[in-house]
Amino acid sequence: MKTLTVVCPVYNEQEVIATFHAELRRVLDTLPGWSSTVLYVVDRCGDDTLGVLRHVAGADASVRLLSLSARFGHQMSLLAGLDHCDSDAVVMMDSDLQHPPSLIPELMAGYESGHDIVYTVREDSSDVPVLKRLSSRWFYRLINSLSDTPINESAADFRLVSRRVVEVFQKQIRERNQFLRGLFGWVGFPSLAVRFRVGRRPAGRTKYSVRRMVRFGVDGVVSFSKTPLQAAVYFGFAFGALGFLYALVTLAQFLLYRSFPSGWATIIILTSIFSGTQLVFLGILGEYLGAIFDEVKARPHYIVEERVNFPPQARA
Repeated sequence: MKTLTVVCPVYNEQEVIATFHAELRRVLDTLPGWSSTVLYVVDRCGDDTLGVLRHVAGADASVRLLSLSARFGHQMSLLAGLDHCDSDAVVMMDSDLQHPPSLIPELMAGYESGHDIVYTVREDSSDVPVLKRLSSRWFYRLINSLSDTPINESAADFRLVSRRVVEVFQKQIRERNQFLRGLFGWVGFPSLAVRFRVGRRPAGRTKYSVRRMVRFGVDGVVSFSKTPLQAAVYFGFAFGALGFLYALVTLAQFLLYRSFPSGWATIIILTSIFSGTQLVFLGILGEYLGAIFDEVKARPHYIVEERVNFPPQARA
C-alpha cells in the first residue's frame, strides 16, 4: 500500500482546527490503496490550538504533531513538515478550510498519472478584498518580470509532491529565506496545475498581516532575482550621463555669456533625486546583504519543541 502524508501548518486556529481535521479525515478515508498520515506543524500559538491537536492526536494514531519552539513562520513550518516525512507522496495545505480537502483526490490522480508536482491555482471568491487580489496579481507580475523562474500569479501553497521532490528539499535545498512557490517551480520535474476556488473560513481570521505580506514579497524577489542590483548599474550610468550633459550645458553657457547659470532650484532638485535614488539602492543592497548574513549565521531553520505519535526511528 502506498503512503501519503498531509502536512498542515497551524497557527492560532483553535476555532476551526477540529472542523478541518474531521473534513480532512473524511476525504482521506475515501482514497483506495493509500495509507495516510496527517502531520500538523504548529507554530508557537497564543491560543489553545496545541491542546486541541494533542486531543486529536491522542484519539487517532495516524495523526502526528510537531510543535515548534517559537513562531518561525509559514514557510519554515512547511519545510519542517517536509523534513519529517518519509511517505511516497506529500500534500501541503493550510488548515483553515480555504484549501478544500475535497480537492486531494484530484491531486492524487495527477500524481498517479506521472506528475511529481501537482500544484494548485486559486480562483478567489468574491469575498476576497479587491485590494488584496490586485496586490497579489501585481506582485507576481513584478517577480515574473524580474526572475527567470516563472511563477503562476495565482499559485498557492496547496500542492502535492512526490518522494523524490521531498528528498531534494531535505538534502539539497537548505537556504534560510525559502520562497517555496518559486522553489517548487525551479526544481523542475513533471508538473500539473489544478484549479480550485478558495473556500470560506468558517471561523478565525487570516494570519498574514500587511507587514508579513510585504516581507513575503521581498523574500520572493531577493530569492529569485538579481535584477534590482543590476538596475543600480543602469541608473548609475543614466544619472552619470545626465550629470555630464548638464556640465556641458553649464560650460557652454559660461563660454558664451561669461556667467554661470543661477540654477539653485535645479541643483536642489537634482541633488534630492540623486540622493533618494542612492538611498533606495542602498536599501536594496541591504536586503541582499541581509539574506547573505542569514546564510552565514547558519542558524537552524526551526527548532522542534515536541513530537507526538512519531516512531522512534523518525527523522530528528
